[in-house]
Amino acid sequence: MTNYTICVFTENTIGLLNKITIIFTRRRINIESLTVCETERKGVSRFTIVIKHEKRDEVEKIVRQIRRIVEVLAVFGYLDDEIVYNETALFKISTPMDAKPLDVEFINRHHKAWVTYWGLDYVVIEKAGSEKEIYDFFNYIKPQGILEFVRSGRIAVGRTPQGLVAYLPDADWEFNL
Repeated sequence: MTNYTICVFTENTIGLLNKITIIFTRRRINIESLTVCETERKGVSRFTIVIKHEKRDEVEKIVRQIRRIVEVLAVFGYLDDEIVYNETALFKISTPMDAKPLDVEFINRHHKAWVTYWGLDYVVIEKAGSEKEIYDFFNYIKPQGILEFVRSGRIAVGRTPQGLVAYLPDADWEFNL
C-alpha cells in the first residue's frame, strides 16, 4: 500500500465535503486523514486527503473525478516524497502526586514535544511530526498513563518553487479571520 496525499482547492460552499467524500465511498477507499481549512485566497478552501492504495492509476481516476465537481478549482495528487507534511497530536498525561515526575527536558530535546498545559492532575503535551514520530512518542509516554490522545489530519505543501494557489484563477488575497 502506498500513501497518496490529494490536495483539493475549492470554493467554500455547503455540502462540498459530502460530494468529495462520496467519491471515495463509492470506490470503497478509506480516507486515512482529512483536513480542511481556508487558504490565503478569500473564499477558497483546501482539502488535504490522505489515502492508502495499491494502484496509482485508480488514484489518478479519483483525482480526475474530483476535478469534475463544479466547485473544485484545482486538484493535485502526491506521493510522500513530493510534499512536505506534518501532523499534530495532543497527549493528556496523568500526573498524580505519587507518580514519577515527567522528564520535560528530555521530552523537549529528544522528542521535540512541548507541554502546552500543566494542571494539578494532568499535563497536555503537543507533538508535531510524521505519523511515525507521533506514534514513537506515544509508545514512550504510554507508561505515564495517557488519559486522552488526539491526532490531527495531515497538512502538506508541495515541493514546488511556487505555492499551489498560483495555479488558481486570480482572486482577492485577503485572509478572513
